[in-house]
Amino acid sequence: MRIEKEKNKKRFKKSQLIIVGSLLILLGGCVICGKYAYNYFLDRIEDIKIEEFYNEQENIDTEVIEETTEKVEETKQETKIDYVAVIKIPKIGLEKGLCKKGSYCNNVNQNIQILKESSYPDVSNGNFILAGHSGNGRTAYFRNVYKLDKDDEISIIYGGFEYKYKIVNIYDVEKTGTASIVRNREKTTLTLVTCRHNTNKQIIVISELVERKEYNG
Repeated sequence: MRIEKEKNKKRFKKSQLIIVGSLLILLGGCVICGKYAYNYFLDRIEDIKIEEFYNEQENIDTEVIEETTEKVEETKQETKIDYVAVIKIPKIGLEKGLCKKGSYCNNVNQNIQILKESSYPDVSNGNFILAGHSGNGRTAYFRNVYKLDKDDEISIIYGGFEYKYKIVNIYDVEKTGTASIVRNREKTTLTLVTCRHNTNKQIIVISELVERKEYNG
């Protein structure tokens, strides 16, 4: 009789462990599924915002925009579109909307950041400087920047125009909170800044403008 009770007790404990284990597996599955669903939702929002931005770019009167940068900003405010520009790097499959300087979403924890020292792409001999996270997180938009090489192409869609750049230099600097940007000041440039993953280095990618044309989608 005692042996039977011991057996029943063991069976009960075993069944409890199975139930608890099953619940933990189910809970873990729900968390993982929820994470993927959330990321999918954010990706869909991003796609919609970029598509709206592109549609708006096709309808911008570029003759008016060329008069002053201020008029570009006024046009963007009237459309109530969050993005002021889009960066495209075909080699690493990156296509991301950029928020204007001063916007709540213009920071590396949410997006690729346009640094305050930047001039926008329409400024002759200016430098459009973008910073982004590397690594594995969702906001690590520059995770594959290390794969870029000289002569790779980068495009910026801004103010009704597509600005095409070609990479001319890539170098590393120590991560100290500031980055020394070495560029030809007689050229209109685009600079990408990100951390080299798992090191105390930053990657600086310098590219120069090679073509500017009206954006037609």
